[in-house]
Amino acid sequence: MKKLRFHHLKPTPGSTKQKLRKGRGEAGKRGKTAGRGTKGTGARKTVPAFFEGGQIPLYRRIPKVRGLNNQAKMAYVVVNLSELEQREVEGEVTPDTLRELGLTRKKGLVKVLGDGELTKKIDLKIHAISAVAKQKIEKAGGSVEIINE
Repeated sequence: MKKLRFHHLKPTPGSTKQKLRKGRGEAGKRGKTAGRGTKGTGARKTVPAFFEGGQIPLYRRIPKVRGLNNQAKMAYVVVNLSELEQREVEGEVTPDTLRELGLTRKKGLVKVLGDGELTKKIDLKIHAISAVAKQKIEKAGGSVEIINE
């Protein structure tokens, strides 16, 4: 008995088709224009998939989508002193305290800015703070500590 080898294998009859031979004379099914219709760019050469017929292409109509995004950029959630004053925050304040009060999102670094006035003493432990905000907190009798998470 003969061993079955790879070169003995053949596809099942009817499972494969012959390659279409386009542009091989006018008598055949795909002669003359070879299924490209008549005239125009599409009949003469291959047109890129993103070509929009000469109108301004999408990648030029929306320029702000292009470019690089800085992955190392430090994005802060901003909280102003006026918001702390409105919520009547006192004592020790951390990013978790601000999240519980609904002043910041669940994740992210928090930065306090100096917009507004502060009358109560707060001890702030925060990721970043502006110079004006630090000055106003210390003027109100509080303290500022920068934390790294």
